[in-house]
Amino acid sequence: MLKKLLYAFIACAAVPVSLSAQDAWTLQRCLDYAAEQNITVQKNRLAELDASQQLSQAKAALFPSLSFSMNQGLGYRPFQEATVMVQNGMATSTNNKVTENGSYGLNANWTVWNGGINQKNIQAQRVQNEIANVQTELSLKNIQEQIAQLYVQILYTIEAKKVNEQLAATAQQQLERGQERYKVGDLAKADVAQLESQVAQTQYDVVNAQTQIDGYKRQLKALLQLDITTPFDVATEEMADERALQPVPDKTDVYNKAVLARPEIRNAQLQADAADLQLNIARRGYLPSISINAGLGASHYSADSHNVGEQMKRNFNGSAGLGLSLPIFDNRRNKTSVERAKINKTTAALDLLDRQTALGSTIEDLWLQATSAQQRFISADAAVKSQETNFELINEQFKAGLKNIVDLLQARDNLLQAQQNKLQSKYTTILNTQLLRFYEGGEMGI
Repeated sequence: MLKKLLYAFIACAAVPVSLSAQDAWTLQRCLDYAAEQNITVQKNRLAELDASQQLSQAKAALFPSLSFSMNQGLGYRPFQEATVMVQNGMATSTNNKVTENGSYGLNANWTVWNGGINQKNIQAQRVQNEIANVQTELSLKNIQEQIAQLYVQILYTIEAKKVNEQLAATAQQQLERGQERYKVGDLAKADVAQLESQVAQTQYDVVNAQTQIDGYKRQLKALLQLDITTPFDVATEEMADERALQPVPDKTDVYNKAVLARPEIRNAQLQADAADLQLNIARRGYLPSISINAGLGASHYSADSHNVGEQMKRNFNGSAGLGLSLPIFDNRRNKTSVERAKINKTTAALDLLDRQTALGSTIEDLWLQATSAQQRFISADAAVKSQETNFELINEQFKAGLKNIVDLLQARDNLLQAQQNKLQSKYTTILNTQLLRFYEGGEMGI
């Protein structure tokens, strides 16, 4: 019995630790999980494998092709007295109404030179492989950014909920004090009703904050591709106010590093390189191509008096040839290909410029949000300290009967607004500062 109790105690003690470790998702755990399990990222990795297969095919085009063919046939001529079959330059006659014949061939073909298109196709496919790799990196960074934004929003709302819970507890104490004053005739019933309304409002704010937290967690869970039955919760940790006072990176330095590091810029540059290669390939369509072909063949016919083996030996033949193809008039196919390749090249150059402009705008927006939020945080921090002192003073005066309910509620609203402003500006500063470091090539983290 003692052993059973001991085992039961160990099992019960181990369960909460396991569940806690499973349910508490840190930001790093979310990022690592998304890198492996997100469907978009997995599809992009499959696109990388597909591009690798296409590169292998492009390389194989440099080598000869070899194919084997076989044909078996039956002939039926019921109204002819004799059937004459010409095969390999020899005429064979038979009275059989049903005849059988077979032919076999082994053929090889090799494009020796087609204007260098095959070699350029390999270069172009290598660029496409790089594009596929960069696209995977881009999708991963986009998901990491979304995860960080949701995670910080959850932490902010959790802190906001704690503020509302503190105000709810204070409101409940004020209601109890008001009810005592009402019993002794020191407070009107209408004032007590206002205190009750204040309690209800603070409780509503707590419930509303929890609803927002659950909503953000659901969005984060969906982004991680977690099943509906999978338990999920984030590891909560309060951000120190000092985090919001760290220096904001210079926007020009961030942009200069981001142009070299960000995958969307590298992707646009690779697209421009690919367009340039396609133009080169299109121009080579005007050049001649040279090919070599060779073949081996044999056949047999049932009307022949010799056996199949003897016929195959007799009819065995080989061939070889050299082909030259020179486009003279191709219904404007080559010219159209060249002109379209020029258009694509110009489009790719414009896309690169557009990506660079968009990146600069994004970085400048993050920098403006971070710097302005940091200034608001400094002001909001001073406002919170002032409003806390003011609220405590009015609350004590209210208990002593020196302040009315209107003053109390106004002080409470001012404090709540100041605390919310501080929290919002703090987390906005932290998030956008981290995003700036992320854009210049740093790791995502908070």
